[in-house]
Amino acid sequence: MKPAALLLAAATLALRGQAPAAKPTPTPTFAMSFNRNLSTVESEAVSAVEAMPEAAFHFAPSQGEFKGVKTFAQQAKHIASVNIALAAAILEEKPALDPGGENGPEALKTKGEVVKYLKDSFAYLHKAMDTLNEGNILGLVKSPWGEGKGTRLGFATIGVSHGFDHYGQIAVYLRMNGIIPPASRQ
Repeated sequence: MKPAALLLAAATLALRGQAPAAKPTPTPTFAMSFNRNLSTVESEAVSAVEAMPEAAFHFAPSQGEFKGVKTFAQQAKHIASVNIALAAAILEEKPALDPGGENGPEALKTKGEVVKYLKDSFAYLHKAMDTLNEGNILGLVKSPWGEGKGTRLGFATIGVSHGFDHYGQIAVYLRMNGIIPPASRQ
């Protein structure tokens, strides 16, 4: 239907006291549900990492019982490395990005490099989430850690919850540096 005809039809219905039919809500899918939740953690984690000044990017708490904790940059790289490992497991492929070790690739040092790595990891995990459907979500795939197997559902769930776990730590590091996390600035 042409725009003018559509407008005329809507106006005619309005004159009769009837509203045009609303667009039907799309049926939720596993992919939509996981991507929506992943987008939330992505938004909060990336904005928090971007909020830390370059000068404090390698901050780690040192007062009290904080011996050996990850630095702020390592927290961000850790989120990314787990995102990459989970995406590769869900997709049953060799990782498209270097997951590095526990704290991501050592070569990434600057804030810009770490932010890009984090954003790229979320894009890769979204790609994996896009493949989730009723036919494969409970299928067993090789675990990214060790010899075991797990379901795509389990690994997708970790992909959302793990990021929030480390976001909480990042938020504390920001506050220890006098910065209110962007998600808390309402």
